[in-house]
Amino acid sequence: MPSLVYLDHNATTPIAPSVLEAMRPWLYERFGNPASDHPFGRAARTALDQARAEVAALIGATPDEILFTASATESNNLALLGAAQALKTRGRHLITSAVEHPSVAQPLAHLAASGWEVSRLPVDGHGRVDPADLARALRPDTVLVSIMHANNEVGTLQPITELAAPARSQGALFHVDAAQSVGKIPVDVNALGVDLLTLAGHKFQAPKGIGALYRRVGTPLKPILYGAGQEEGLRPGTENLAYTVGLGAAARLAAERLPALSERLRSQRDRLHAQLAAAIPGLRLHGHPEARLPNTLSLAFPRVTGRELLAHTPNLAASLGSACHAGETTISGVLAAMGVEPAQALGTVRLSLGAETTEAELDTAAAALIAAWRGLTAD
Repeated sequence: MPSLVYLDHNATTPIAPSVLEAMRPWLYERFGNPASDHPFGRAARTALDQARAEVAALIGATPDEILFTASATESNNLALLGAAQALKTRGRHLITSAVEHPSVAQPLAHLAASGWEVSRLPVDGHGRVDPADLARALRPDTVLVSIMHANNEVGTLQPITELAAPARSQGALFHVDAAQSVGKIPVDVNALGVDLLTLAGHKFQAPKGIGALYRRVGTPLKPILYGAGQEEGLRPGTENLAYTVGLGAAARLAAERLPALSERLRSQRDRLHAQLAAAIPGLRLHGHPEARLPNTLSLAFPRVTGRELLAHTPNLAASLGSACHAGETTISGVLAAMGVEPAQALGTVRLSLGAETTEAELDTAAAALIAAWRGLTAD
């Protein structure tokens, strides 16, 4: 049986060997609580501080601006709910986009049900928000804007710098969900000009169950969990030390190989796209042709559904859209917001490459997809 080709790195990535090795001692030998004032605890605190510095360095922040959480979902909830609670006396208007991940859309829906007003900005056919639309939506009572950096389904990059500047100039905080971009492309919080930024460890070869929230110094935030004083009192609970060390190691690895990794992924992605487009007339690319994650291909295969196509390529691991939507037959909300026709949306497959993806694997995937499509569309 041919080996499985994994092209679902936007859903999750394997733990890098160097990350696993960095974590290993903290899983059993160095088990101290960072809050304890003895050698075990002090060693744990040193490791925690090092990981915080490594994550900060990856995104151009300072260590005191990094809060560790259990996931990007928790980071997004803390950013949105925590900022809303901190700013509720200043205004109750929030702005987001029509293509956000559920971990942003659902907390905002909760706030809307609690009396907040939420404006959802449309996107164009490439999935991008127009900065002019944001400028028109801003009001004196707007306290927070949340726009993702890179879309998890189509890979489109938002013009965050152009979006954040007018929002912040009018006194609104700007949050960006960068779960899909950190580790794939260079990300700098100061160049982007944001107040809050979410990242997810398992999207760049750290384990699942660890994330972080960047909070610019002075940004008001209230806790959404209550307990002891860990993470500046904003994320109580004994730190997940081994996983935090893993996140730091993954951040260090990402910093070492960017931007060379981005260029290699882009070259591989475009080569795979060219192979498929040459063999499949009418193949359509979703997402921005240039401002897009270097590893992501969202493709509409004509005259078939994505589900049928993947069922006929059992040795290929890929997605129909976001992994959070897997198993559903309804049209992706992201593609619907982009104005994609229903037949094309249902025929869409997302192929996302990773750091270990090889040319041979891509050739195998291309051959399998082409053969499956031809078999399904043969007259």
